[in-house]
Amino acid sequence: MENFVFHNPTKLVFGKGMVEKIGEYLKKDGIKKVLLLYGSGSIKKNGVYEKVLRSLIENGIEKVEVSGIRPNPVLSKVHEAISVAREHHVEAILAVGGGSVVDSAKAVAAGFYYEGDIWDAFIGKYNVKKALPLYVILTMSATGTEMNGNGVVTNDKTQEKFYFSSKHVYPVVSIVDPTTQYSLPANQVVYGAIDAISHVMEYYFDVARSDLIDRIDEGIIKTLIETTEIILKEPEDYEARANFCLATTLALNGLTGLGTTGGDWSSHELEHAISALNPEVAHGAGLAVVFPAWMVYVKNKISDKLVSFGKNILGMNGEVSPEEVIRNLKSWYKKIGAPITLKELGFEKSDIDKLTAIANKHAPFGTVIEVKEEDIKKIYEIAYE
Repeated sequence: MENFVFHNPTKLVFGKGMVEKIGEYLKKDGIKKVLLLYGSGSIKKNGVYEKVLRSLIENGIEKVEVSGIRPNPVLSKVHEAISVAREHHVEAILAVGGGSVVDSAKAVAAGFYYEGDIWDAFIGKYNVKKALPLYVILTMSATGTEMNGNGVVTNDKTQEKFYFSSKHVYPVVSIVDPTTQYSLPANQVVYGAIDAISHVMEYYFDVARSDLIDRIDEGIIKTLIETTEIILKEPEDYEARANFCLATTLALNGLTGLGTTGGDWSSHELEHAISALNPEVAHGAGLAVVFPAWMVYVKNKISDKLVSFGKNILGMNGEVSPEEVIRNLKSWYKKIGAPITLKELGFEKSDIDKLTAIANKHAPFGTVIEVKEEDIKKIYEIAYE
């Protein structure tokens, strides 16, 4: 186990009826005016918007709105929201939605005080020194962004999908009410589960050994597998939904990385190129394709961990080979309706060179192996069909 320091400043407010508390938390912190950031309007259909509005009014909180944040959020929308936030002199950002909304809000919060282009933070030219306080009401559990300091955005001019990290953009308060997610389409549940499972796997296959955290990791992944299957059959099973939501949060709030060298993250780098080239591809869908391909490519380096994964998570018995474990994982992805090849995602073989060029902008990356341009291309070739 490696040395570590663990500190997470986000207050997680979890459970039924908690959305209506947002105004109280803002008022308590002295916030009088917020930028309300949300997506395509689903929060108006499921009643969340009305609850938020009522809570803000009851607590004397003013708001200005920017809507239209899309899945795989884009930099141009972040720029728009920064301009609105500055024009109206808001004191905080209130993100209501899923990971795309929250990630955009982090970039807006960080960009509010920065005189340059906040994209500089994504390309390593600027270390965030100050940000507006961020408050979150999560309506789709997947990315874990509600309890960490990371944000991912696509530059829609350059087709680059990069991330930034800063202690200044941890949400102050994140509210998670599992009942607000009852109406989510099945594919969003599936891709949310795969996204969270992939976060845990990035740490699980890290080169450092951390036995206690491995057991926590295995428990989180098993919970996600079990609850996903229940939710797909019974969307309003509260216990399954609550355990699913909490598991996705714990998957990337720092807990699963304790004692590791920081995780591998090659599969995420490879996926970011996929959804940068085709923004219609959900992040979880891309990960379902690329993570098993990465496993195949590095299986000799992680063979013992793959066997443990098969036995302790997938419930495989007897003599277990790494190849069988990977096949079983792909079979489960297929069972719940996820794609498992680049071809299924609509890519042509000719796109592999384009994907390689995009991913190579961040190469080399990875801890299990140092992934370079030639490795990137070979992994995409494995993922193709």
